[in-house]
This record gives sequence, structure tokens and C-alpha cells, in this order.
Amino acid sequence: RAMAAPSGLKPLVAVAQVTSTPDKEQNLAACSGLVREAAQRGACLIFLPEGFDYIGSDTAQTLSLSEGLDGPLMGSYKELARECGVWLSLGGFHERGQDWATTRRIYNCHVLLDAAGHLVAAYRKTHLCDVELESRVSMRESSFTNPGSAIVPPVSTPAGQLGLAVCYDLRFPELSLALRRAGADILTYPSAFTFPTGSAHWEVLLRARAIESQCYVVAAAQTGQNHERRLSYGHSLVVDPWGAVVAQCREGPGLCYAEIDLEYVQRVRRQIPVHSHRRHDLYGTVGLAPAP
Repeated sequence: RAMAAPSGLKPLVAVAQVTSTPDKEQNLAACSGLVREAAQRGACLIFLPEGFDYIGSDTAQTLSLSEGLDGPLMGSYKELARECGVWLSLGGFHERGQDWATTRRIYNCHVLLDAAGHLVAAYRKTHLCDVELESRVSMRESSFTNPGSAIVPPVSTPAGQLGLAVCYDLRFPELSLALRRAGADILTYPSAFTFPTGSAHWEVLLRARAIESQCYVVAAAQTGQNHERRLSYGHSLVVDPWGAVVAQCREGPGLCYAEIDLEYVQRVRRQIPVHSHRRHDLYGTVGLAPAP
């Protein structure tokens, strides 16, 4: 299970909201500042959004700026985690995988670093965002991104068992239920929602995932004008297992904080034991085996 917080205190997590641009150095400086601020406040686990590394202005730039997990940018974040003594959820790294030389396509990779700077998990986004909203949004992530091939089992962190996802994965309850079945206490959806989809669906989907899984849901988000053709919705937030929004960022870059109460998670699950009420004989099981 999760590592205990010092002196029996509830673990504090921080959620970062940023406006990434194509300038990787500028983005690193902005994210590092938020991580240091959150660490000083006592957060043990800090969440950064999809595209924390950069958001390119077109496909060619997006591909040209990508790096491997052994590259200099991830090295900087490993050093930052060690320096601050915090875990980092880096949601949506533009990863050049081992197949880059042959495919010239990247992975949308959610990286989890521990407080010693070790890479403890890497989830590659399995649901790619191909969306066409007439005259409003046109996205074709599959044109330059390889889909991941596996769900990553929840990881034991100082805040609880953490299940990893990325942005568009939020629209697939099967993933949240698989992670819950495997022992997740917290689900995280680092995102870069557009304004049309965010204003319509963001909060209601996050609250639904929390209610159905009876997990905390943490969602770090991009906000504002990333480049001339990209406006992100923002509204980073934390939802508790009852479905209440317990923390939310204001407009613009910044941080919000929430305590993770694992006893409350268990109380909600005891009071409404949907997990044991599921009729797998009718509709089957989803995903991962329970964590040992």
C-alpha cells in the first residue's frame, strides 16, 4: 500500500497549470519554478500537464523537438525531483521511442519520477485524440503518434496507489475501471483540452471518473494561448471519491493543492460498494488483475 505520510498527516499533492509554448527552455523554467514552490509548501507529489515539455505550432516542429527518455530534458526533471525531494507526474512527454529511427513517430508518454529522480513508470497514451468539430477543432494525433500498447498497473507513491492516464483517455471509463480494479486510489489525467471540448466536458468527465471508480482524480491542465493557433482550457482540478471538486486552479499558470485522505476513499467504498456489485457475469471484466 501507500507509504505513510510523516507524523500521520494526510499527504499533500500539488497540481500545476501551465502555458507551454514551443520554447522548451522557457517551459522548463516555468515548470521548475512551480515544482520548487509546491515542494516548499510541503507537497510530496506534484502533477504537471500534458505537453509540459512543449506544445509545437505544427507537426513538423512537434516531431523535431521530441527527445528520448534518456535525453537532456528528462535528465533535468530527474535532477529537479532529487533536488526538491518530491515525486513528479510528468504527463504527456513527447517521447522518441526505440522505434523512432524506423517510424519517425513519437509516443505521448506519462512519466512518473520518484523523489530520488528514478523513473518508476512510463505509460504511453493508448487512446489517441482524432477529433473533428466543424469550424472549431481539428486534431489528428494518430498522424504522428504511436498508440501505447498497455495499461500500467497503479504505482505506490507517498500519496497512494496512482493510476496513470493522459488527456483523451478521460473519455474511456474502461480504463478508469481497470485501474480501480488493479488497486488505484488516485487516477490522474494530465491534459491539454481545447476550449470547446473543455467548457463542455472537462469537469463533468473528471467527476464521473471519480464517482464510478471511487478514487481521487487529479487533472493538471494546459491553460491559455500556447501559440497562435492553440488555446487551452485550463481549470486544473482535484476531485474526491464522492465526486466533489476539492481544489481548482484559477485562470493562468499556477498551482492548487489537495490533501489525499485514503481513509475517506475506503469509507466511500464501504458505504456504496459498487465494486463488489458489478455483474461481471453479464458484461465481463475490464483490464488488469488486482494488485497483490
